[in-house]
Amino acid sequence: MASNPPSIAQRNLTALGTIVRREVTRILRIWGQTLVPPAITMTLYFLIFGGLIGSRVGQMDGIRYMDFIVPGLVMMSVIQNSYGNISSSFFGAKFGRHIEELLVSPMPNWVILTGYVTGAVLRGMMVGAIVLCIAMLFTKVRVPHPLVTFSTVLLGATIFALAGFVNAVYAKKFDDIAIVPTFILTPLTYLGGVFYSVKLLPSWAEAATHANPIFYMVNAFRYGLLGVSDVSLWVSYSLMLGFVAALAGLGLWLLKRGVGLRS
Repeated sequence: MASNPPSIAQRNLTALGTIVRREVTRILRIWGQTLVPPAITMTLYFLIFGGLIGSRVGQMDGIRYMDFIVPGLVMMSVIQNSYGNISSSFFGAKFGRHIEELLVSPMPNWVILTGYVTGAVLRGMMVGAIVLCIAMLFTKVRVPHPLVTFSTVLLGATIFALAGFVNAVYAKKFDDIAIVPTFILTPLTYLGGVFYSVKLLPSWAEAATHANPIFYMVNAFRYGLLGVSDVSLWVSYSLMLGFVAALAGLGLWLLKRGVGLRS
């Protein structure tokens, strides 16, 4: 007796698993490019900023400077790697013209978007875990609020994975996927309270910092690891969830319209 054909949900789940597996395989296959460089870079940050400079800074907001920068450096590595993974992977698929195979298949757009975003989030979280382990070599890492810690990393990685997807859709050449990280993402990260407390800034700079979305992610993660934050946790979560919803909607709309994909 012939078996029943798989349901739509089963087909979608298989397609989603295939995309995610391909992305994870890609990350692990070139681990020397995807996992090692951020580990080396963050080790240098801990040595220079946390060890050499931090010993002279003393405390920040009543916290030892080395402990203060750990959440920001972890979140910075998560953001950069989530963004970089999907922007390079999806643009590579578009450049190689094999993204068209996904677009002409019966696979729903949400499966395509979710598959690529999941792969990017997994890379961001893998790098974040590596950086957190490196931090343990320099200081004692405590996690008083594990749920806040995990959810903040997950939301932050998702936001910048979706942002990287939008960048990859609009990019027309490989140089285009480096413009946003260089001129927008890096300045926002460094000015997002990774290395300092916003309380040290003059009033105009403090107001400008509150317009930086990365500032809220770093502070929410800092609350998860250290129990302190410069902003309300509810404000941070509301902002992050809003960005996820807006960028996911934009990504689905771009796939539906075929912007930058069918030309």
